[in-house]
Amino acid sequence: MPPPPEQAQPAEPAEPGPSDISADPPAGEIQAEPDVGEQLQESRLQPYDAVLLLSFGGPEAPEEVMPFLRRVTAGRDIPDERLEEVGEHYFLFGGRSPINDQNRALRQELHGELRRRGYVTPVLWGNRNSDPFLTDVLREASDAGVRRILVVTTSAYSSYSSCRQYRENLADAVAELREEGRELVVDKVRQYATHPSFGRVNTRLVTDSVRQLDEPDDTKLRVAFVTHSVPVGMDDTSGPGDGEGNLYWHQHDELAHVILDEASATLDRSLDGALVYCSRSGPPSQPWLEPDISDYLRQIHEQGVTHVAIAPIGFISDHMEVAFDLDTEAAETARELGLTMVRTPTVGVDPEFVSGLIDLVEERAAEAEGQNVAHPAWPGEAMPAVCAPGCCPNLRESRPALCGRD
Repeated sequence: MPPPPEQAQPAEPAEPGPSDISADPPAGEIQAEPDVGEQLQESRLQPYDAVLLLSFGGPEAPEEVMPFLRRVTAGRDIPDERLEEVGEHYFLFGGRSPINDQNRALRQELHGELRRRGYVTPVLWGNRNSDPFLTDVLREASDAGVRRILVVTTSAYSSYSSCRQYRENLADAVAELREEGRELVVDKVRQYATHPSFGRVNTRLVTDSVRQLDEPDDTKLRVAFVTHSVPVGMDDTSGPGDGEGNLYWHQHDELAHVILDEASATLDRSLDGALVYCSRSGPPSQPWLEPDISDYLRQIHEQGVTHVAIAPIGFISDHMEVAFDLDTEAAETARELGLTMVRTPTVGVDPEFVSGLIDLVEERAAEAEGQNVAHPAWPGEAMPAVCAPGCCPNLRESRPALCGRD
């Protein structure tokens, strides 16, 4: 059982508390350009009082590893002995996941981009499974006068675990606060795997990785597009309830094909590759999406391939799945096989990606104000910000979810 999925960028100094809703961070963090400060709007990004970056979370010290894993696997009857095996992955990195530092960095960049566009809307940060916990952040925001929040998740694709589960956690948090007499309205930007900025940045990064490999023979080079594996049943039901399913796989597959086509055209080559997976967990009897990245590396080695670019397009930052599954395990497999490997960076805090997220924030704000707005997509079709009934269902139990019509 690999580390639990961390859906989320180099470490940055710690920011102020997660629910600090002041418009201006302390000196030395985010500084507006001299001419920008004079142009800031008097109001925030209407109709929202704050933007919330919502992520999976991860431990930040060895003593936090087991409590974190117990929270992630609650209700699944996984014994501590098995969780301790998973915990060893974290202990290889000092018992600290990189994900929270990455979220601090992304939060800072999102705030900076909002300021560059003339907004003083604060950006909050909360996690589903570790401190700062989502409910605590929303409670503190409510105490500070926040009434309407727009959520940006660190998960780009459409499936239960990468979308609806976030919506369920939001519903739980808002319901708990309502019992305390606190009323919050929470909206969310649409899933952004098909947003042009996400595709363009990934294309540029993969193109650069192929250049780094410096192997002119296309038959000896492959691009492995990696994402988190999910149960086949979860993929089969991903997407709107009245659709064909398999939207999780389809979004990745479309993006991988577009990247190969664009990189081939840019480099005047005929590149080949495949969509592969990492971080499979669950009982052996349960089918998950395959092939595993290490199995794929062995397969292409037998075919005479000598160079491979590993592109983690399923993730937005270099968190534990990337650090352990790719930079540790897959890299070791490549060394054993004698493959020359380059690991493509994730989109992280690339300015074009950050700008695209704020485009989505502005898009959702305009929708909430009743405006008709465009929903750019490349490749594929744009997902709605308000999910359709039955979209990416919970196959284990029926639970309420926010930001949808069910």
